[in-house]
Amino acid sequence: MEAVEAPELRNQTYFTLQGFSHLAALQVFLFEGILIMFLITMTGNFLIIIVATADPALHTPMYYFLKNLALIEICFTLNIVPKMLVDLLLERKVISFFACALQLSFVIFLITSECFLLGAMAYDRYVAICHPLHYAIMMNRRVCLRMVIACWIAGIPLSVGLTGWLFSYPFCGSKEIEHFFCDIAPVLDLVCSDTYLFELLAFIATVIIVLIPFILIAASYIQIIHAILQMPSAEGRRKAFFTCIAHLVVVTLFYCTTGLIHLKPKSSFLANSRKLVALSYTIVTPMLNPIIYSLRNKEVKHALKKTFGRRQFFSKTPLPAHSP
Repeated sequence: MEAVEAPELRNQTYFTLQGFSHLAALQVFLFEGILIMFLITMTGNFLIIIVATADPALHTPMYYFLKNLALIEICFTLNIVPKMLVDLLLERKVISFFACALQLSFVIFLITSECFLLGAMAYDRYVAICHPLHYAIMMNRRVCLRMVIACWIAGIPLSVGLTGWLFSYPFCGSKEIEHFFCDIAPVLDLVCSDTYLFELLAFIATVIIVLIPFILIAASYIQIIHAILQMPSAEGRRKAFFTCIAHLVVVTLFYCTTGLIHLKPKSSFLANSRKLVALSYTIVTPMLNPIIYSLRNKEVKHALKKTFGRRQFFSKTPLPAHSP
C-alpha cells in the first residue's frame, strides 16, 4: 500500500498557476502595468505609515487605524503580486504545495483582519461625530490598541482551520489552478473527494466575517448621517461628511470586490471573471486606498510636506516641538 501511495504524494508536491495564460500576447503589457501599480501601492501605503508615525498631529485614532490598514494592504500585496510578476515572465508557473497553502492562509488571514479593521474605523468615526465630547475617553490609546490587536488576531483561527482542512483533502487529476494565486475556490476545484461540509462551513464563516463588520459599519453610518443632518451649520455638516467619505469609498471598494467573489457560489463565477474581480482587490484597491485617504485630506498633505519638504531638511531654524 505504501509503495502505491508514494508516487501519488510526490506528484502532489506542486501546482501550476494558470494565471493569465489565456492572454499570452499581453503578458509583457500585463507585467508592466501590474509592476507600476505594485510600486505605487508600496510607495503610497509606506508613506501613509511613515507620515502617520512621524507627525504628532496625526497621532489620533483615525490615523492609527489607517496605519494598520496600510500595513494590511502592504502584506496582502506582497503575498500575491511578486509571485504574479515572476509568473508573467515564466512559461511554467509553478508553486509548491507548501507555498500554496501558506499563500492561501495569508489571504484568508489578511482579508478577515481587514474586514474587522474597516468595522473598527467606522466605529471610530461614529464616536468622533456622534459623541465628540467623550471621544478622547472612549477612543483612548488602550482601547485603540485592543481593537487593533483583536482585528489582527481575528483572522488566525479561520486561516489555520480552513487552510489545514482544505489541504488535507486528496488532490487528483489536473494540478492546474485556474487563478494567478492560491484561493479557496480554484484550489477546491482540484479536490477529488466530497467537499460539501467544507464548502458549507466555509460559506457560513465567510458570511459571518463579512456580515459582522458590515452590520457595524451600516449601524455606525446610520447614526452618523442622523447626527450630521442635525448639525446647525452647513460648514459643520460638510466637514463631518468629508471625514467619513474616504472610509465609505474604501469600504465600498472592498465589499464590492472581495465580498462579491467570496460570497458567490464557486459555480456561478467563470474562471476568467474570477481572475478579473480578484485583480481588482489584489492590485487596484490596495493602490487606491492611500490615494483616496490623502486626495482631499489636508492633514495628510500637510504631514507629507512637513515630513519630506525641503524646509525640514535645510532650514536653520528648528521646527517647533509638538506635544503628542
